[in-house]
Amino acid sequence: MSTCSVSKGCFVFKPSTKKRRLSDKTAHDFRCTSNDSEDTELRFVTCQSLWNQIKSETEKIQENLNKQLLDNLVRFLSRSHSDFQEKKTEWTCRMKFREIPTAALVLGVNVTDHDLTFRGLSDVLQDNITPYVALLEAKDCPGIKNLMQKLMGQLMKCDIDVDSLEDEDCVQVSQNRIRCSMPSLISWYDSVTKKTDSETPSKKRNSSSRHWQSPPVVVIFRDMESFTTKVLQDFIVISSQHIHELPLVLIFGIATSPMIIHRLLPHSVSSLLCIELFQSLSCKEHLSTIIDKLLLTSRFPFKLGEKVLQVLINIFLYHDFSVQNFIKGFQLCIVEHFYSQPLSVLCCHLADIKKRVYSLSHNQCENIRRLPSFRRYVEKQESGKQIELLTNDSFLKEETEKLLEDLHVYHENYVRILRCLHVFTSSLPKYPLGKQIRELHCACLENRVWETEEYESSLQLARMLNKTDLVTILQQCVEILMSSSGKEFDRAVEKLKEFLTQFQNLEAEASQERDVSISPQKELQKKTDLYHLQKTLLELKESRRSKKLTKFEMLRFEVVDYIDSLVRRYLVPAHQRTLQEIVYFNGAAVLRGHLNAAPRTALHTALNNPHWYLKNQALRCDGGGISNKAPDICIVYKLHLECGRLINLVDWLEAFSTVVMAAEETNADAASSDQVDDVIHARFIRAVSELELLGFIKPSKQKTDHVARLTWGGC
Repeated sequence: MSTCSVSKGCFVFKPSTKKRRLSDKTAHDFRCTSNDSEDTELRFVTCQSLWNQIKSETEKIQENLNKQLLDNLVRFLSRSHSDFQEKKTEWTCRMKFREIPTAALVLGVNVTDHDLTFRGLSDVLQDNITPYVALLEAKDCPGIKNLMQKLMGQLMKCDIDVDSLEDEDCVQVSQNRIRCSMPSLISWYDSVTKKTDSETPSKKRNSSSRHWQSPPVVVIFRDMESFTTKVLQDFIVISSQHIHELPLVLIFGIATSPMIIHRLLPHSVSSLLCIELFQSLSCKEHLSTIIDKLLLTSRFPFKLGEKVLQVLINIFLYHDFSVQNFIKGFQLCIVEHFYSQPLSVLCCHLADIKKRVYSLSHNQCENIRRLPSFRRYVEKQESGKQIELLTNDSFLKEETEKLLEDLHVYHENYVRILRCLHVFTSSLPKYPLGKQIRELHCACLENRVWETEEYESSLQLARMLNKTDLVTILQQCVEILMSSSGKEFDRAVEKLKEFLTQFQNLEAEASQERDVSISPQKELQKKTDLYHLQKTLLELKESRRSKKLTKFEMLRFEVVDYIDSLVRRYLVPAHQRTLQEIVYFNGAAVLRGHLNAAPRTALHTALNNPHWYLKNQALRCDGGGISNKAPDICIVYKLHLECGRLINLVDWLEAFSTVVMAAEETNADAASSDQVDDVIHARFIRAVSELELLGFIKPSKQKTDHVARLTWGGC
């Protein structure tokens, strides 16, 4: 590929290494750079243990969410394989028309989550169906030759150095070299399956009982939209010619729409595929399940504040729809909370609270007294208790234990009532408080939800629900409250059951209490004069206002008012609870700084103030000056900020040379204005090339000895 650049260079791209575990990545931060070294080890262990529990729960959730999709794919492969194995009529027809069984797997635009799905699919296939699974990516298959090399390399479990095989169509298997072609693949498959069939029965049961006889060859195109049309066409046409010899099954990973198959492939090629469509779970539903299982539960003591949760949800909705990135953001919140909050050692399960509270030192007791929520709590107490809380550490520990236990009880009750409220709001014709429970959760965390206009609108709509909906809602609320382990909601359950009984009794009395007012309507039909018609309408409206409520309407109002009383009692915002800072992470600004990248601001800071990142005060230069000790690219960057739209390379080089030679007066005096040292010239060319690579300048077509500036304004 031809390029036009100020200078040419060779850039080395090293393969990414595997990510380190949480313990490897954060141990140094916890042990060495923590502001409060007290209980640092215990905080780190608690953080690691909590994250391992959440990670395990997350994997179970994602496995359950993908289970139905994977089961459907397994059944599809089972049908395709049985047709091939038994040589029945359907497979014979496919063989005549050269159709390849193909699964179109629509996964959505959250591309970063596809890795987990394909990894799970590959594991399921290799464990239960076939050992011959190949996962292909577009970046590794620019041509049909590269595709065949990758395919055969993965199937034969051999490593392939594509660069070393650019001019060769072979792969190295043991001591033999096999040509990368479909006949070679078929020969290899026949030899492998025959070898498996010839094994002794006992050995066969031990080694391959999990797999089917003559297992299919599954080829997964991870990102179908990224593959070139010619590569796909060539592979499909070649494979269709050998489908009667090789049980090949294709799986297309699609991020956009199934129509992409027909856009990429002409009809003559797409007609060679027997396509069946599979749809994965929506990423929004996936996120709602994650939030429901991880945040709206009392199993995990760590919680997210309203603004922090809103930051993570906004990044999900407006950036990438990636559930994996949401989970990574959640992990970052946990690490940041345990790193920055000295009292996070108390963010533990209920059984461990007493032991950890009574092991607090005096400094940690002082940290508790500094918490804003605890100071508000002290101000509400009588003077004698205030003195004890502020001076007596033993009394403070006893009170802290009670407050933390109350906080755990608050979380359990909060989740139950929140789910009951969501049952009501999700049953309304409109959703003033949002349809998803995460939206309702954010509203309850932010303010007293009962003081908002959306809540009042929801109550008005709830007072118009019919009897069937109300009975269904009450039954669901009873089930939710009965799932609570404590006895907190026993009285509430009895009250709701009493409401259900009253609704049942109303059915028997409904026929006796029907008030039919036909006479005003008949009189209204007789009036033809406009004045009398208007007068009659006003009288009818007034009579309806003064009409007494029926027993059903009175009972409906009573039910809604009782639910409202539960909301006001249990859905108090978390920021009003004492010691909430210990378990809630509220650093939204810190999280936003980590996740919302501002690359231009970071580049400007690094190039304009290199001491900020290099931690070298010798590079600090006040007053807008330029230090000759700074890296070359920093000097070039600062000089380019003083230029206009076009920058003269000669003038730029002379200014760079002046700054670099400023400390070396003898060399500066000896240097001629017409000649610059070759070393300085080379340093300047490299710095300008790096600046061009970062996107600050580009070559200009107007003048050959000038470059154009691309960025303007401050950061």
